[in-house]
Amino acid sequence: MYDDVYGPNGGALLAVLGIFLFLLAFGAVIYYVLSSWFLMRIFDKAGVQGRWRAWVPVYNLMVFFKLGDLSPWLVLYSLAGSILLGFIDLGFIFGIATAVLSAMAAYRVGLKLQKEGAWVVLYIFLSLIWLGINAFDRSRWNPAVPPAPWSGNAFFGDRTVWDGVPSGTRSGLGAPDYGAAGYGQAPYGQAPYGQAPYGQAPYGQNGYGHPQQGQAPYGQSAPDAFPSAFPPPADATGGLPPRGDAPGVYPPSPAGTTPGAVPPPPRREGDDPSTPPAPPAP
Repeated sequence: MYDDVYGPNGGALLAVLGIFLFLLAFGAVIYYVLSSWFLMRIFDKAGVQGRWRAWVPVYNLMVFFKLGDLSPWLVLYSLAGSILLGFIDLGFIFGIATAVLSAMAAYRVGLKLQKEGAWVVLYIFLSLIWLGINAFDRSRWNPAVPPAPWSGNAFFGDRTVWDGVPSGTRSGLGAPDYGAAGYGQAPYGQAPYGQAPYGQAPYGQNGYGHPQQGQAPYGQSAPDAFPSAFPPPADATGGLPPRGDAPGVYPPSPAGTTPGAVPPPPRREGDDPSTPPAPPAP
């Protein structure tokens, strides 16, 4: 046994084992750097403030769970269970539970990144590729997705409020996002449904200082509610000068005569002014 380990063949075996451990550690570092970088890009799409959150071990997975509408404390529960049951070789149970919960969170994050539910299969087998695709494609974060099936569960649903990390309120979870309106409330700067914005009158009513139709402002006479588009003429001729060739239109009668009567003939020189002129022969 001694010769097998420290002999010529044993030294080669230790060298191979050392190289394998070095490559394993180097691969783990590369995987962690790439996954944290991809998570940072996904967090940027989701509106997470502070890129450092993607580089903190364990905490970045908690933020990922929160974006996936899962309680971030599930990560700590699984980690603690793995450590406690690891002494009796049952820690793998919580390891499997963590993988299942991570797939559930990836499913919700994929929906918010405009991916079909089948994309979660790629996450289960090649999570690093799934993260890279969602980090650098042209998809945009859409929190207005249907609520998660576990949203009403007090243990699995996300009900935490962290500054700088969006919550799942638009899916029916937790407290409202900063700047987002709750149920039955209008967003900031907008009026609720059925109410007019501040400074404007509701539909069918006039605002303050503006009279309604058919009413005059304060201190003024009421205008005609329905003004005529064709006002009546000033006189019988419509305000136009008389025309002799127009039928039914006559010039104004001289003073002292009956309208429409035939005017008397003009007087001639030498007639007695006291004698009325003789009417013309028919």
